[in-house]
Amino acid sequence: MDLITPLLSALTPAMLFFVLVGVVLGITVGAIPGLTGSMLIALSLPFTFGMEPVHAMAMLIAMYVGGVSGSLITAVLMRMPGTAAAVMTTFDGYPMTQQGKAGRAIGLAIAASFVGGIVSWVFLVLLARPLSILAVRFSQFDFFAMIVMALVLLVILSKGNMIKGLIAGLLGMLISLPGIDPIGGNYRFTFGFDALRDGFQLLPVLVGLFAGNQVLAEIVRPSGTRASEGISQKLTGMYMTLADMRMHATNLVRSSVIGTWIGILPGVGANIGSAFAYSVAKASSRAPERFGHGSEEGVVASESANNATVGGALVPLISLGIPGSVIDAILIGGLIIHGLQPGPGLYRSNPEFVETILASVLVANVIMLGVMYLATGWIARIASIPTKMLLPGVLVLCVIGSYALANSWYNVFVMLAFSAVGFFMERRNYPLAPMVIGLVLAPIAETSFRKATMYTGGDVLPLVFTPIPLICMALTAIMAYLMFRVNKNA
Repeated sequence: MDLITPLLSALTPAMLFFVLVGVVLGITVGAIPGLTGSMLIALSLPFTFGMEPVHAMAMLIAMYVGGVSGSLITAVLMRMPGTAAAVMTTFDGYPMTQQGKAGRAIGLAIAASFVGGIVSWVFLVLLARPLSILAVRFSQFDFFAMIVMALVLLVILSKGNMIKGLIAGLLGMLISLPGIDPIGGNYRFTFGFDALRDGFQLLPVLVGLFAGNQVLAEIVRPSGTRASEGISQKLTGMYMTLADMRMHATNLVRSSVIGTWIGILPGVGANIGSAFAYSVAKASSRAPERFGHGSEEGVVASESANNATVGGALVPLISLGIPGSVIDAILIGGLIIHGLQPGPGLYRSNPEFVETILASVLVANVIMLGVMYLATGWIARIASIPTKMLLPGVLVLCVIGSYALANSWYNVFVMLAFSAVGFFMERRNYPLAPMVIGLVLAPIAETSFRKATMYTGGDVLPLVFTPIPLICMALTAIMAYLMFRVNKNA
């Protein structure tokens, strides 16, 4: 593949302008709790009708890159992830901020985001066809085995009491049940309420658990104090040295590859890729007890993986026309609107377009690195606003973000309800991470298992006699052993 010509096309003034606009908008929206990259891209789609297809798609993909990266800012400084992709970053990024290491945490996160984006871009360029073919060949039993492995890792992600972690995970799985049966198409567990026919949407649940919960925690805090009182918000030490990169090199590459692989799998997403990489980093760490208390390894693993899922998700989108996430589904709509047919035919009919888009992903990651280093200080000033001024603004953003998802007040009430749920769970030392991961993974596990048994007429033997499930079981056993070893030595 000739990379020079597409790269030169991606570096034209017009392309650079649209990629820059996309990255800046993505970072800005991604940093605001309650607003998401998918919302930004969906709202921007009508404005691209009069643009050249290559400019339109480059800008939309740049929003994708910026949106995932921008969410780390408030995740680290305020424990309010801008999007679900940065949930894992809060576990160690915010404790680092509490320890006066906000600049170090932000710098690590930005560098990891850049490395994750570059590693996934390499996979996107060099291995798009074979990797997408391999992912499509996975059976439903293979998907189910991988998801069960992730659910078992809920225990590893739990801080403190493992029983409480399992209870939180099961609660998340139960929350995913109301709505439309993914196989039968009928309504279930609605209890006669029409509003429950759509179930609990992920966005208002996450906004409530993390942002709304934080608002409630600030409200009940004694007068005159705030969560960030005494925390240094000076972003010193943001720039990483070669020694820093060497120290985290293994974690960076491993987490980026994990994120890329998870991104390729249709319907998974950045939050799951981040969770997988975080789990593996914790199990592989020489200091696993530091995770959840300000571990640099946790920040690096989360941010390199969630950014790597962007390039990974573009593999099946561009080569096979299969969306890997909600944003990818919107991007496919953008291709169709501009008269381009996603799938294998896209390579044959528009090779220059595809190669220029691939080059623009690299350019977007480079611009993201520069913008994040230059603009983070301005966005970080949100964290220094007095509490009395900050809380109303955060609450308004929570309401707007939840309402805008479907122009429904139902989602606002869901957000408020889960604000209370998250608040009381943390007051009783129930971890939120297993709940969120259970909520995300349970529907995928159910769909995969039911489709698999439909194909085999109820036979589940492929689940224990095929390579991928066996590998997943072996990895699960290894993770369980490492978990008990860590707890025994603690």
